[in-house]
Amino acid sequence: MSSARVVVLTVLSMVAFAANSLLCRVALRGTGIDAVTFTSIRIVSGAVVLSLVVWGQGRRVRHAGNWLSALALFVYAAGFSFAYLSLPASTGALLLFAAVQATMIGYGIHIGERLSGLQWIGFVCALAGLVGLLLPGLSAPPPGGAALMLAAGIAWGVYSLRGKGAKNPTMETAGNFMRAVPFAAALSAIAHMHAALDWPGLAYAIASGAVTSGIGYALWYATLPQLKVANAATVQLSVPVIAAIGATVFLGESLTPRILLASAAILGGVAVVVLKRQRSASIEKT
Repeated sequence: MSSARVVVLTVLSMVAFAANSLLCRVALRGTGIDAVTFTSIRIVSGAVVLSLVVWGQGRRVRHAGNWLSALALFVYAAGFSFAYLSLPASTGALLLFAAVQATMIGYGIHIGERLSGLQWIGFVCALAGLVGLLLPGLSAPPPGGAALMLAAGIAWGVYSLRGKGAKNPTMETAGNFMRAVPFAAALSAIAHMHAALDWPGLAYAIASGAVTSGIGYALWYATLPQLKVANAATVQLSVPVIAAIGATVFLGESLTPRILLASAAILGGVAVVVLKRQRSASIEKT
């Protein structure tokens, strides 16, 4: 794969991931769809597209994935949707990123990974940025929405940890999306009395599932083998930034001093921890 193609696919993947926040927020704020229906349509659409991608590779999804990972995927998707009933897109994307990274870094510490002094400073800086974002005040995010997004981020962190080392991540993701469909169906059945849907909401939900989730993951997993580990970690730092820019341009959201300072602390702190870790791993291999 040429370097230019790698760059293009990487950029498209990051834009797709950031666009999930924008699509969900605009759908739940500006259309008639409810959070449960949005979640279910997103999961089903993602399952269909990823299954088609895997089928096009000459493989079958039937036995791919596992139920625990599918449950984590469903919890992420549901928490994500309900959080965006009240959160701005930029704040939600930052909270999600912080929770995912905190979960993965925390797990590493739990299993015995050692952080250097500089990494501990980065980790504390990121946590301080998260606390600063959540402290009460006029520009603080709604506590309920923030808690739901943090739960979604933890679930996605668990999902990512369970998927590390997968031989065919696209097929595994397709299988997990398929297995998440019954969970989404059960939630829809429980909440059917409050279900609401219109054509714009349906379009946004399908776009979120089929394009920014399904195709986005397929592009990312196709590009990932071409990237160095440190580069892959670095580019993911761009997702909250892209989401914030998109929310400002397309949704008219304003970037408050609180979110700007929190973004700098969280993204900078995580960058120090992750990139230092990858550099150390590279040195150990040589």
